[in-house]
Amino acid sequence: MGSFWTPSVIFGGATVLRIVLFCYGLFQDAYSPLKYTDIDYFVFTDAARYVGRGRSPYDRETYRYTPLLAWLLIPTTWSGAAWFSFGKGIFATADILTGWLLVTILRSQTGGNMSMEKSLKYASIWLLNPMVATISTRGSSEGLLGVMVISLLWAIVNRHIKLAGLLLGLAVHFKIYPVIYAPAILLYLASDPAATKGASTVFAKYVAPVFSSDNITMTIYSLLTFVGLNLAMYILYGYSFLQHTYLHHITRIDHRHNFSPYNILLYLSSSSPAAASTFHFESIAFLPQLLFSAILIPLVLAKRDLAGTMLAQTFAFVALNKVCTSQYFIWFLMLVPLYLPDSSLLSKPRLGITAGALWIGAQALWLWQGYELEFLGRSTFVPGLWGSGLLFYAVNMWILGIIVADVGKKPITAVSVYRSSDEKSPAQKSKE
Repeated sequence: MGSFWTPSVIFGGATVLRIVLFCYGLFQDAYSPLKYTDIDYFVFTDAARYVGRGRSPYDRETYRYTPLLAWLLIPTTWSGAAWFSFGKGIFATADILTGWLLVTILRSQTGGNMSMEKSLKYASIWLLNPMVATISTRGSSEGLLGVMVISLLWAIVNRHIKLAGLLLGLAVHFKIYPVIYAPAILLYLASDPAATKGASTVFAKYVAPVFSSDNITMTIYSLLTFVGLNLAMYILYGYSFLQHTYLHHITRIDHRHNFSPYNILLYLSSSSPAAASTFHFESIAFLPQLLFSAILIPLVLAKRDLAGTMLAQTFAFVALNKVCTSQYFIWFLMLVPLYLPDSSLLSKPRLGITAGALWIGAQALWLWQGYELEFLGRSTFVPGLWGSGLLFYAVNMWILGIIVADVGKKPITAVSVYRSSDEKSPAQKSKE
C-alpha cells in the first residue's frame, strides 16, 4: 500500500475538497435562505460588471479593493451561469498554488531540506484545511494574496531580488497590509553578522548593512511597481481609487462579525455620530498595531528567521486590527506550516493542544454571543461580546508570545549581500 503523503494524493485531495465545497455551495445557494457565497463575491462581480461596461468599479458601493481584482473577474459577467463562478475557481486554484510554494520552500535549504513526505504533512495544514477551502470557494479573494505573499517569501530566500521587489509592490497595491513585511525583509537581507563583526560605530554595524545592493534593488523595484500601479489606477479612476482602496481603511467603522476588542467602540461610534465627531479613535487605532507588527517584531526577529518573523508580524497585525474577521486568519495561516517544524507548539504537545483549544474556544464563545445578538435578537453587547472579544485578544497575545519566543531562540542567519555579488561570505571562504 502506497504512502498517503504523496503529491498526487495531497494535491488531488486538496482539489477534490474544493470541488466538493464548491458544488455544495451551489446547492446551498439554490435551496437555502442562508447563502454559501460570500457577500463580498457579489461586490466583486458587480464591480467587474461596471468595469465591463466602461465604468468605474467604485460605482459599486462598498467596493474597497484595487481595480485589478474587478478586471480579473470580468469573465464572471459573461453569459452563462457557469461563468459567474469563474472567480471562485481562480481563488481556489490560488490556494493550491500557495500550497505548492509552501512545499517548495520546506524542501529547500531554508526549510531544512525536508523530505517530500514531511513537507507535504506541514503543507497539508493549508492545503487540506476546511476553513481555507471554504473561504476561497465562498468567493473570498484572500487566496490571491496568499500566492503573492508566499511567492514573495520564496523569491527572497532564493535571492530573486528583482522579482521579490515586483511581488512586494504588487501585494501592497492589492491589499496594503503586506507593507509590514518590508522592514523585516530589509533587515533579513542585511543580516550577515560576519560582515559587520569588526565595525567600530553603531552606524557601520547596524545601519550601513541595510543599504546593501540587494536592499537597494528590491526597494527600487517594489516602489516602481507600487507607484506605477497606483498612478495608473489614479489616472483611470481618480480620487475614488485612493479613497476606497486605501484611505477608507483609516477611518473604517465596521463592527459586524468583528472579533476585535474595538468592536463595541466601533458600534457606539457608528450609532452615535455626535460621539464619533468628538474623538475619531478609529483613525489612530492602527498606531499600536503598526508599532508591533512593522517595527518592534522585525527589529527583534528578522535576523533569525524571515518566515517566522512574517508569521509573528501578521499574527500581531490581525490580533491588533480594529476589524478582525475570520477571513483575516488566512493571512497568517498560510505561514504556519513554515513555523511549526521548530516550534514549541509541536515539541510540547500539551502546550500546542492548549493553545489550539483556547484559540478555537474563544472564537466559539464570541460566535455564540454574536448568534444570540443577530439571530435571537438578544442584547449581548456587554458583557457578552465585549468580554469574549477581550478573551480572544488575550489568547492571541499569549500565542503571539509563544511565536516570538520560538523565533527568538533561533540563531542569527548569515544571508547578506554576499550571495548577490561575486564576493563570497566568510562562511563560504572557510569551506574552500
